[in-house]
Amino acid sequence: MSNNIREDIQRLRNPEKAKILSGFFKTGKGQYGEGDIFLGISVPEQRKIAKKYSDLPLKDLHKLLSNRIHEYRLIALLILIGRYRSADETEKRNIFNLYLKNTQYINNWDLVDLSAPNIIGDYLLKRDRSILYRLAQSENLWERRIAVISTFAFIKADQFDDTFLVSELLLHDRHDLIHKAAGWMLREIGKRDQQKEEIFLRKYAAVMPRTMLRYAVERFDSKKRLSYLDLKKKQKS
Repeated sequence: MSNNIREDIQRLRNPEKAKILSGFFKTGKGQYGEGDIFLGISVPEQRKIAKKYSDLPLKDLHKLLSNRIHEYRLIALLILIGRYRSADETEKRNIFNLYLKNTQYINNWDLVDLSAPNIIGDYLLKRDRSILYRLAQSENLWERRIAVISTFAFIKADQFDDTFLVSELLLHDRHDLIHKAAGWMLREIGKRDQQKEEIFLRKYAAVMPRTMLRYAVERFDSKKRLSYLDLKKKQKS
């Protein structure tokens, strides 16, 4: 990989901000981001670097994506997203496959949320989506989050079934980051078709994790929101 991009990244490091980001993204022992390393570079600055190196070969992007430093991985994903948007079908497939082979490095919620809908979701819009159901049942937290967040691309196309099915698979997930992600996607469906979201909620509100439910009903009027939250309370009592 070109040393130029490394030099540009390292030049922007900010140790004070790195400490803040390390805390925000839960990098301590036993936390979801354990071991992640931050340089303290803002996202706008990373976007500038990604734009400057938008033509970096895929083999170099793979090296960047597998780096232990968070900003390297985010910049790699930013470049891949930009490249994907203007790519022909062959390169789109190559980027899709590169992404799936390297999910172990897409290992914090910002990395997933930025990239999954724009690459995985978009690629699967007119293709078989069974990979999402395998990811949703993965032991890897981030692959499960990729599964549900990827469906945002379908939601934007008014296709809701996969979000409902993946969310159903994740109803008993133990991790709060999955509860938030699924609830967020259900809320996005509700913005477009609240009736369909409510069909799902009437079936599962009493058994879904409270965080998932709270996110899903966030935009409802207060009376309706409380009625769904009360279903959860009654199930507990």
